[in-house]
Amino acid sequence: MSETKKASSAASTQASAHPESPLVLGIESSCDDTACAIVDGRGRVLASVVSSQIQKHRPYGGVVPEIASREHLKNWPEVSRQTFELAGVELDQIDAVAATSGPGLVGSLLVGLSLGKAIAYGLDKPFLATHHLEGHLYSPYLGESGAPVAEIPERFVGLVASGGHTSLIEVDGSKTSTVGETRDDAVGEAFDKLGKRIGLPFPGGPEVDRLAEASGLDPDKQRFRLPRQEGIAFSYSGLKSAALREVEALERADVPTDATQPKLAAELVQLIVDFRYAAIAQIVNRLERLFRERPFESLAVSGGVAANRELRRQVASFAEARGVALALVPLVYASDNAAMIAHAALRRHRAGESDPLDVDVFSRGRVGAEK
Repeated sequence: MSETKKASSAASTQASAHPESPLVLGIESSCDDTACAIVDGRGRVLASVVSSQIQKHRPYGGVVPEIASREHLKNWPEVSRQTFELAGVELDQIDAVAATSGPGLVGSLLVGLSLGKAIAYGLDKPFLATHHLEGHLYSPYLGESGAPVAEIPERFVGLVASGGHTSLIEVDGSKTSTVGETRDDAVGEAFDKLGKRIGLPFPGGPEVDRLAEASGLDPDKQRFRLPRQEGIAFSYSGLKSAALREVEALERADVPTDATQPKLAAELVQLIVDFRYAAIAQIVNRLERLFRERPFESLAVSGGVAANRELRRQVASFAEARGVALALVPLVYASDNAAMIAHAALRRHRAGESDPLDVDVFSRGRVGAEK
């Protein structure tokens, strides 16, 4: 089995002593993580288990869809077994079943969605096909160590930043609308591609963040002038291409660009620092513009790139300066997980919603759009 992370194993014994109904089973398989979780009626994460496929995809420098689909099928029995064991509940206690329907890799999504449908059918329980970004959107309010979900504002702006998505989403009650998203590469994808180019193992984004953090350099004193985009929409293809051109220029100047070496060239370190700063500056810039156009009182930040230390600092500074209430996703729920899917489904289940068992997967689609 792939590497498994018991995201809430420590919390499960605390939360599952007296779980409150409804109990929602969540399944997430939109990309290369096989995840299962159980959330109770107070939004407490009774158990959350994630099986990572990184080692399977690392030799290829990225996720191979066919491998991902096969690994989901292989990993599911153990992932689900651990989840129920940690939660301390039985399958017949589940009140609703949720699975990610999209966006994501179609083959991977089909595995999780089919499992969810089959379980819901077998239990004769409601099924909720859940939007991946809706899961991320509300994940900053999930509690750690078995704590209930925090109170969610009626209105807020959500920033979802990950390897596949960079989106600004306005929430007004039950209505969600995307006000800005990437036109091309997502921010996490740009980080990963730079990491791959300088020899870092997949996924390279977290390593780029680590190297920039360890440099001790002042990001305000840039050497490499990397492009910034205008408007509310995001665009990272230009930044990515500019960074890769700078790597090539360093190589032409005989500067070592292998970031796996114990001691890195000063020029390469500077480029890494400048890249991280420019990537995060674009996000903060979009928040600034949106705030000027339509001031908001609450901001929720989620997605894998929400673990980036520069991003967490910059959005915290932005929020403090403007009196905006900030909810940063707990690190344990930043990357793809099923707790966020179960929690998003719980909200819909409480409103009496459910989906037919013939609902299908989709590779692309905004939050709030018709399935």
